[in-house]
Amino acid sequence: MSPRSCLRSLRLLVFAVFSAAASNWLYLAKLSSVGSISDEETCEKLKGLIQRQVQMCKRNLEVMDSVRRGAQLAIEECQYQFRNRRWNCSTLDSLPVFGKVVTQGTREAAFVYAISSAGVAFAVTRACSSGELDKCGCDRTVHGVSPEGFQWSGCSDNIAYGVAFSQSFVDVRERSKGASSSRALMNLHNNEAGRKAILNHMRVECKCHGVSGSCEVKTCWKAMPPFRKVGHVLKEKFDGATEVEQRRVGSSKALVPRNSQFKPHTDEDLVYLEPSPDFCEHDARSGVLGTWGRQCNKTSKAIDGCELLCCGRGFHTAEVEVVERCSCKFHWCCFVKCRHCHRLVETHTCR
Repeated sequence: MSPRSCLRSLRLLVFAVFSAAASNWLYLAKLSSVGSISDEETCEKLKGLIQRQVQMCKRNLEVMDSVRRGAQLAIEECQYQFRNRRWNCSTLDSLPVFGKVVTQGTREAAFVYAISSAGVAFAVTRACSSGELDKCGCDRTVHGVSPEGFQWSGCSDNIAYGVAFSQSFVDVRERSKGASSSRALMNLHNNEAGRKAILNHMRVECKCHGVSGSCEVKTCWKAMPPFRKVGHVLKEKFDGATEVEQRRVGSSKALVPRNSQFKPHTDEDLVYLEPSPDFCEHDARSGVLGTWGRQCNKTSKAIDGCELLCCGRGFHTAEVEVVERCSCKFHWCCFVKCRHCHRLVETHTCR
């Protein structure tokens, strides 16, 4: 192997290790929900954190359970959004949680980083609004009378605090030494795109006050969108993600579209550096589990259909007995009684 090839291989290895470490904090989602991260000694034992995240943990003990909930939210939403695709956000009980897929600069890794940073911002903000944290509460900057004439009141979600904490905790690895690499720039961009998926979809919720339900006085507050909405937004960004490369722009390095005919991406878009594998066959080296044994939809022509999901390998058909509640009746007072019905369902799984 030539010296140039050796150097290139070494760089790829360093980027892979760097990228994996950057998302290892997601292992917090695997912790038992029983108990809490309540002392500094626990921070030292948490698997997947780099030293600067351990230090943040010690300084922000009360926030760490929210970070854990954010990681769980991110994984659950990823698995929901990709439930019918060849790559379905399967997790492992080792590091990194999503396997080697996130060590590559693909659009799948872009989505993982975006939904993860959004998950932390969302969970921390929710904890602020619910009064779980001493360090923050409702957003008190939203007050007075709006231009539309309603009174700002109630508890507006303190999204500024949640976003700031997500930036400090999630971005810390990329902002340390080596943050000028193309993969670090990709991760930082997608982290911010995830947070913007919440910021740009904040909504106004209101309550009417008056005689007999009239709306003589209306008080309103700002609220985050449901996290499912955030997932839908980022999934759309995933489908339209831009392939980029690093170039020097002026005195700094930046990510620009690989194809100059494409319009530049915005801060809300997801970006990736390399094409994704087809995820058809099991490949331990690249962390691909393959689609063998996955359940498919025989009648669908979309990606969840047996032809596409099974990559043309065909599928097995079997009949499975399903037990369901049926003929339910309400009895006074106060319970519902149902029969158990059995029926055969045809299932299809990839060869």
